[in-house]
Amino acid sequence: MSLESPAAELSLDAAAERAAILHKQLHHHAWRYYSLDDPEIPDAEYDRLFAELQQIEAQHPSLLSEDSPTQRVGAAPLEAFDQVQHSIPMLSLNNAFADADIEAFDKRVREGLELPETESVAYFVEPKLDGLAVSLRYENGVLVQAATRGDGQTGENITTNVKTIPSVPLRLQGSGWPAVLEVRGEVYMPLEGFDAFNKAAAAKGEKTLVNPRNGAAGSLRQLDSRITASRPLAIYCYSVGEASDGPIASSHSASLERLADWGLRICPLGKAVTGANGLLDYYQFLGNERSRLDYDIDGVVYKVDRFDQQRELGFVARAPRWAIAHKFPAQEELTELLDVEFQVGRTGALTPVARLKPVFVGGVTVSNATLHNMDEVVRKDIHIGDTVIVRRAGDVIPEVARSVVERRPADAKPVELPSHCPVCESHVERVEGEAVARCTGGLVCAAQRKEALKHFASRKALDIDGLGDKLVEQMVDDGLVKSPADLFALELAQVASLERMAEKSGQNLLNALQAAKTTTLPRFLFALGIREVGEATAAALANHYGDLGSVMAADQESLQTVPDVGPVVAKHIAEFFAEPRNQTVVDALLAQGINWPAIEKRAPEEQPLSGKTYVITGTLESMSRSDAKAALQALGAKVAGSVSKKTDGLVAGEAAGSKLTKAEELGVPVLDEAWLMAQIS
Repeated sequence: MSLESPAAELSLDAAAERAAILHKQLHHHAWRYYSLDDPEIPDAEYDRLFAELQQIEAQHPSLLSEDSPTQRVGAAPLEAFDQVQHSIPMLSLNNAFADADIEAFDKRVREGLELPETESVAYFVEPKLDGLAVSLRYENGVLVQAATRGDGQTGENITTNVKTIPSVPLRLQGSGWPAVLEVRGEVYMPLEGFDAFNKAAAAKGEKTLVNPRNGAAGSLRQLDSRITASRPLAIYCYSVGEASDGPIASSHSASLERLADWGLRICPLGKAVTGANGLLDYYQFLGNERSRLDYDIDGVVYKVDRFDQQRELGFVARAPRWAIAHKFPAQEELTELLDVEFQVGRTGALTPVARLKPVFVGGVTVSNATLHNMDEVVRKDIHIGDTVIVRRAGDVIPEVARSVVERRPADAKPVELPSHCPVCESHVERVEGEAVARCTGGLVCAAQRKEALKHFASRKALDIDGLGDKLVEQMVDDGLVKSPADLFALELAQVASLERMAEKSGQNLLNALQAAKTTTLPRFLFALGIREVGEATAAALANHYGDLGSVMAADQESLQTVPDVGPVVAKHIAEFFAEPRNQTVVDALLAQGINWPAIEKRAPEEQPLSGKTYVITGTLESMSRSDAKAALQALGAKVAGSVSKKTDGLVAGEAAGSKLTKAEELGVPVLDEAWLMAQIS
C-alpha cells in the first residue's frame, strides 16, 4: 500500500496551512488514542495524516517545528497517576506498508553500515502486539516500578496495577542480572480471556469491553487495582531500556534469551532472519498464522540484531533507524450505506457517522462507522444508498474506506452538511481550509454544555472557587444549569442538595459566584470559550476595542486589525457573536451583574512595550507561542522571527534551540516565562 499526498504540488504558503491543520488533527488523535484509549479514527487514517505531514516537512524543512507530531511519541500522561521520567526514551517505530518499503529499509540499513551488496544484515523479527507498551524497572532483581510509554519521555506510574498481572515476575529468577534493569514490553489481553470476560459481564448485565486492545489499556489505567486484577492480562517483553552494568548481551536476540532466563516472558514467535527476503518471508508466515493466535497483532516488527550495528545506525528524531514496523493491511467487507447522521462532540465538532446494513468484518459485526469529516465524504464520493467498503483499520475502528460507484443506485442521495446543529439548532460554522465543521452555540449546546461550563469557571476564566468539574457535571445532569448565566441564579437549597454538598459548602459556592461577578473584560471574553481565543487574544481584543459592545459588533475585517488576529480567528469571533443564542446568554450574564472596570485605551506609542522588539523560542507552559506573540503585540511590542543585534529580548521557554545560542552570542537579554507573565499582568 502506498501513501499518496498532494504535498508535492503545494506552495510554501499552502504547505504551511496544510501542516498547521495536520498538527492540530494529529495532536488531537494522539491524545484520544494514547491518553483516553478512545480513538476517533482508524490507525490507517492516522498513518496517512502522519505520512502526509512527514512529506510536507521533508519538502519544506522550514516548516519542521519543535512541537510537530513527527517529533514526539504518543501524548501526555494522565493526571490521575504520578508521572515517571524514563531514563531512556521509549520511542515508537516508523511504519511500512508494502514489500517495497521493506526492501528500501534493508537497503538503507546496509548503506548506513557500509556493507557490500553481497553481505546480508542479521535481523530479529517478532509480532507487533496490539496492546499497551510498558516499562518494568527491577532493582536488585525486585520489581520496583512500572510505567506506561506516555509521551516517550514521561509516562504514568502503574506499578500497583502491573503487579496484579500473573505473567509479570515480582522478582527475577536465576542470577547475573544487573543491579538496575529496565525492561520494555507489551501488556495485552488474550482473546480467550477477552471473550470469557465479556460473556461473564453480559450475563451480569454489566458493560462489556470494546476490544482486547482497549480492554488492556483501560485495565492498566484503573485507579482501583482490584479491577485490574480481575481482568485477564498478560505480557510479552521485547527489549531492554536501562541496564546499570551496560548491555546485557551483544545482540537483541541474545538479550531476549537472558531475559527469558531471568523469568521474563518472551514471545515464542520471535526469530532471527537475514536480509530483506528473510523479513518478507516471516511477514508472510505470520500473516498466515494471525487468525490462529490467541492475541491481536497488527503487523511485524523488524530490528537489526547486533547492538553495535544499532548504535552505528542511530536514531532520527522520533524513531530508530535500525527498526521498522510492517503493518498488516486492513480487513475489509462490502455493505450498504443506509443513512448518515451527524454527531456533535464536546468541542462542537460535527462528525458524520455512517449507519450501515450490519456486516461481519474483522471479527465483529459492524453497523456504524466513522466518515471523519465532510472533506473525507467528498473525497471518497460517498452517497446515501451506496454500496461501500467498510474497513477495520488496525483491527479496531470501523471506517468507510470508499464507495463502489459502479453499484450506485439511481436514487442515491449526496451527503449534506447540516446548516444548523442537530442538537441545539445553532448555526454550523466551517472555516475554509479546515476539515471540521462546528456548532457555534458553545454556550447553549447540550453536547458542549459541560465543557463550556468547566471552561467558564476555570482559573484563567472567571475563576469560580469551589466549582470543580464533578460539581459542574452533577449540576448539568440534574438539570440545574443549562448555560453559564444559570450559575448566578442558583439558590442555596438547590446547591446544598447536591451530592457531597451541604448548607455551609453551598453557601461558600454562592459566595464564590458572587465574588466572580467582578472580573475583567479579557477574562470574560476568554471565559466565553470562543474557538482559538486564548488569554492573550482576549487581552488584545479588550485593549483594542475597550468595551464588550464594540467586540460583539466588530466584523471580520475590523477584527483582523487586532494584533495577531488573522482571518480564521476573526471568523470564529464574528460567527460566535452573530449567533443569537450566544447573544442571549451574554445578555443574561450581564443582567446577573457580571461587571468589570472600564479599560483606558492607549495610543500605540503609549503602550508599555512600544518600540521594543522581541523573539519567542522554545515551549511555554502557560500559553502557546502564538498567544505569547499576541500578548506582546497587545502591549505595543513587535515580535520578530529571528534574533539580531536590534532585538530587545528573547523570551525562551523549554527546549530553546539555536535562537538562544545566537542571543547569548549577541548579548541579547534572555527573558523567561515569568517575565512574560509579569508584563501581561
